[in-house]
Amino acid sequence: MEHKNLIATIYLKNGMAVKGKHDLESAGDLKELAKRYNDSGVDKLYVFDLSNTDREHEVNLHTMKELCRMVEIPTYGAGNIQRLEDIKKVIYAGCKGVILDGSQHDVIQLADEGMQRFGREKLLISMENVDLMFKHKKAAEELVHKLVVLNPLIIDALENITDLPYSVIIQGYDKDRWVEILKKECVTGIGGEYISRSDTDVTQVKKSLAAEGIETKKFESVMAWSQFKTNSDGLVPVIVQDYQTGEVLMMAYMNEEAFQMTLSLGKMTYYSRSRQELWVKGETSGHYQYVKSLAVDCDQDTILAQVSQIGAACHTGHTSCFYRELVKKEYMAKNPMKVFENVYQVIEDRREHPKEGSYTNYLFDKGLDKILKKLGEEATEIVIASKNPEPEEIKYEISDFLYHMMVLMVEKGVSWDDIVEELNQR
Repeated sequence: MEHKNLIATIYLKNGMAVKGKHDLESAGDLKELAKRYNDSGVDKLYVFDLSNTDREHEVNLHTMKELCRMVEIPTYGAGNIQRLEDIKKVIYAGCKGVILDGSQHDVIQLADEGMQRFGREKLLISMENVDLMFKHKKAAEELVHKLVVLNPLIIDALENITDLPYSVIIQGYDKDRWVEILKKECVTGIGGEYISRSDTDVTQVKKSLAAEGIETKKFESVMAWSQFKTNSDGLVPVIVQDYQTGEVLMMAYMNEEAFQMTLSLGKMTYYSRSRQELWVKGETSGHYQYVKSLAVDCDQDTILAQVSQIGAACHTGHTSCFYRELVKKEYMAKNPMKVFENVYQVIEDRREHPKEGSYTNYLFDKGLDKILKKLGEEATEIVIASKNPEPEEIKYEISDFLYHMMVLMVEKGVSWDDIVEELNQR
């Protein structure tokens, strides 16, 4: 059975999230919204640009780009897409696809231009009535791969006109109505205001729909619990890592029920040996661990979980339970990202706490033009060193360039996370 998607929506006004097309009240902090949708079981995100001017349109496109950097779920851009250039900007912002407005008089021509440039798979059309399909059914079916229904009242009529798959954006949550819609063969997903709310437990919605025979995307293990080598109590130890940094956060145990609940909820669930009961991590504190991946070791007796950690993993308030050093030998870090981050932090600290005689502070005192001049000089030195057969010289010059580049990054407020996210988008 094909999995159905649950879809969240974000409406943008002047670069900020608002509650809807006709409700411009703030919907909350965009970063918090993005993280919640990314971790909580939402399958797709539709972002609607409500701009009225070209200037606001550019602001919202920039925000759309920031959202695409923050989330890993497929994101689709919609709203104020008037020309091919707008389609290009939405796709270049990192969106998986573009939702064209079906009520726009030249939408078919725009879809044709977009299809020829970016392909049919990148294009969707939103609809509030079926006029477009009556007038341009053949063209629409050739140019876009999916529809987005903004008015559930047209579903029955749409079924009699086209076989194009479609998702449905609907207000509120009526389980019987949602089940009725999702059981339709052409419907690929449903969502809107209810899925977007902060108090909606998306994993519970999926569980409720599953009880009605609606299969949604969830974790499925390639190994059955019976294949694990459990200890004498029927438990398997679980080592938990932050999925982005690789930092080890904690260690706990699972029994079969905890393992199955983890797969079902997408939240780490353990078995407490002291209380002899299941516990969903974060259920009391709000410090949930959202599953990104589970792996098993070679002996099949230990699980490695990579998670998105909300708040602190440790009950003491520390990020990791392993915050107390017992023994440490001095060593030189070899992880490139760690080295870059350490140097960046030193440069950042110099700016915040100037040190007399510091070359870094000299650059900050002289200002942006001096930093750029030095960066240009170091780039030239790399070119000159590249002509030299001695490899040590080019390593030295590249290191100088990277240092000055990081000074510029601190000056302009650009972090290594920003750079990594940008590279990932490419």
